[in-house]
Amino acid sequence: MVAAASPTAAQQPRSIDPATVGHRFRDALTKSSLAVIAEIKRRSPSRGTLRAALDPAETARAYERGGASCLSVLTDPERFGGSPDDLRTAKAAVAVPVLRKDFLRSAQDVHASVEMGADAVLAIVPDIGADQCRRLQDLALKLGMDVVTEVRDEAELEAAVTCGAYMIAVNQRNNPRATDFTVDYGQAVRVSRMFDQIDPAITKIAASGIGVEGGTPIEAIADAGYDAALIGEALVTAQDPAAELKLLVSRCR
Repeated sequence: MVAAASPTAAQQPRSIDPATVGHRFRDALTKSSLAVIAEIKRRSPSRGTLRAALDPAETARAYERGGASCLSVLTDPERFGGSPDDLRTAKAAVAVPVLRKDFLRSAQDVHASVEMGADAVLAIVPDIGADQCRRLQDLALKLGMDVVTEVRDEAELEAAVTCGAYMIAVNQRNNPRATDFTVDYGQAVRVSRMFDQIDPAITKIAASGIGVEGGTPIEAIADAGYDAALIGEALVTAQDPAAELKLLVSRCR
């Protein structure tokens, strides 16, 4: 007798209903055909300094003028030159929700995010595992924050889904901790096909390499069915971030 195949993420029962869970950050991503999460970061491990004199408040206001639905703020100092003060400053300058983007690992990190004023936090499946992502998600939701669960490929996506992720970002970078990481500009579009087999209520986000020269066109992300695109480098390095964002937004709305 041949053993039955293990159920896929689409077949396994969901522990939560992604259509009914979430807070302010997620709500903001559902109000347009393709929302933009505009990212504030001073530098990148692979590109070095992106904007030496970055002012978090000024940049946040520019993004809001440009049509950003949400902001993402790097608080990791070692790789991205960020800090909790960057998040606090950006948060105080705008009305849109803010994601704390960092390598969170523990309940203490989640509580610290609340104290910073974050509306959402990032949980990275390949960094801490899907089970820990779920534990952090449960805590964050109780504290009034949303959780963006980050994956890079189909296997990680399936693990995230079976652990109850309701807002999933497909990162096109191969390893966010490495200094020599690369971007696969077709990864988000390929992985998007698997979402069709899972649950349409999951909020789908594409990240990394979008809108940069030679990168993934924002139109491709919209056509692939994503709800949002997280864009950093293309905006931070633009002479006029607000105008650049308006241009990107106009291409898919």
